[in-house]
Amino acid sequence: MTFDVSYITASPLGVPQQVIAINGKFPGPTINVTTNNNVAINVKNKLDENLLMHWSGIQQRRSSWQDGVPGTNCPIPPKWNWTYQFQVKDQIGSFFYFPTLHMQRASGGFGSFVINNRAIIPIPFDTPYGDIVILIGDWYKRNHTALRKALDAGKDLGMPDGVLINGKGPYQYNTTLVPDGIDHETIEVQPGKTYRIRVHNVGTSTSLNFRIQNHNLLLAESEGSYTVQQNYTSLDIHVGQSYSFLVTTDQNASSDYYIVASARFVNESQWKRVTGVAVLHYTNSKGKAKGPLPEAPNDEFDKTFSMNQARSIRWNVSASGARPNPQGSFRYGSINVTDVYVLRNKPLVTINGKRRATLSGISFVNPTTPIRLADQFKVKGAYKLDFPETPLTGPPKMETSVINGTYRGFMEVILQNNDTKMHSYHLSGYAVFVVGMDYGEWTENSRGTYNKWDGIARSTVQVYPGAWTAILVSLDNVGVWNLRAENLDSWYLGQETYVRIVNPEATNKTELPIPDNALFCGALSKLQKPEDISFAVSITGNRSKLFFMLLMAASAFISVFG
Repeated sequence: MTFDVSYITASPLGVPQQVIAINGKFPGPTINVTTNNNVAINVKNKLDENLLMHWSGIQQRRSSWQDGVPGTNCPIPPKWNWTYQFQVKDQIGSFFYFPTLHMQRASGGFGSFVINNRAIIPIPFDTPYGDIVILIGDWYKRNHTALRKALDAGKDLGMPDGVLINGKGPYQYNTTLVPDGIDHETIEVQPGKTYRIRVHNVGTSTSLNFRIQNHNLLLAESEGSYTVQQNYTSLDIHVGQSYSFLVTTDQNASSDYYIVASARFVNESQWKRVTGVAVLHYTNSKGKAKGPLPEAPNDEFDKTFSMNQARSIRWNVSASGARPNPQGSFRYGSINVTDVYVLRNKPLVTINGKRRATLSGISFVNPTTPIRLADQFKVKGAYKLDFPETPLTGPPKMETSVINGTYRGFMEVILQNNDTKMHSYHLSGYAVFVVGMDYGEWTENSRGTYNKWDGIARSTVQVYPGAWTAILVSLDNVGVWNLRAENLDSWYLGQETYVRIVNPEATNKTELPIPDNALFCGALSKLQKPEDISFAVSITGNRSKLFFMLLMAASAFISVFG
């Protein structure tokens, strides 16, 4: 598959603006593959700045070389291209891709990434009649370059101008709040059928409550894990998170129905315009959607409602995931913890005259030579392997400081949010077990509240303001893996680090060799040759022999649909 990444002009909120398109489409096409397929995506950078594409939640087993973040990859320069080659090993579920540099996701470049079960592995529900992707996210009329300049100048991004659903603005449910001339999304369904609806929050920094008027959302999967199936009238979906719902079209067809994604954990009376509205249209519908929108949870004075909803999302321990054995056969609750890290988020601080975001008192500085490349070529001084296990007590500092993970260890991470804003965090390379969350400061006694049996395994977790979330992760994937704030403003301002996992015995069994088409930069830029980049990388070329061998070994058929 080829991704032409370019700017186009679109008017999602009724005003022409520059957005990032994939193959001329905004949002980009859905990538549709099956467990263990090998995937090749030739990314052509037609932007005016460097580019990296990240496949969020795809674990890149044994190959952090393909993760598409600046700690592991040199960027693709403008007018160049690079082919990502990876296997979706032992994974199923709903994910998405997006560009990771320069806050580009705030201008688009995102799309859905679906991994289907192999035919021999049963799914824990009847095969749905159809599969629908819904990308939701807050949106600014300013592009990512302008948003970046605001942050560089020490300003906040401010309230978004709206919420997009599949790249389109809100249906005109209210003439005061929604002006004329905005194109909205309509999703057509057959009556009396059950659909799998995959919802991804691809936005900049706003948690959104998702709901469909008069329809239940039966939660079935989240970021590669089948869940205990429960009905919700609405669900909070935080930045970077993905869910699958089973929705049955069992209402009468007297009118269409609203699909709503509205801002949460803000002053909702002032943020009314930050609401996405699409239309669910039955094929036999007799009229337009009408009346007020279905209400969001009325919990302004009940800060436990959303957290209790989050705690109710459980792992389906008896369902098979990507493999025949039940998900719960990995008994994470009985494994001894080898490493504990308390990562604290605080309000923005000033370091050397610049406004920065920190984790545990450290604001991350991206290395000029990516960490994984620096290790490969023994570049000294590219980073420090000294990220603290507990927050620094002195003044905050800007460092390229990395967590030294223990290969085959079992790490406990406590994400402590001492800010007034909701945050979500993502760890590349892994699914993490969400074992606990509560308000206040985490203490050793908090472990008594952990869910040791069916905590959901996922890649992106929310941390409520003034609260903590605890995760457990089995460090069995060799490489260098990004641990970051998904909120783009916090991420851009330094709220991230990397977890470095090294097998003391060098072997291709735990990590694939450096790709033949690897890009070089920083201290290694002299190794980069212009002719190393070709607009026609194929499986017969020398640079793709490894991929060809993988293809033959797996004898997998790639099905990637745009």
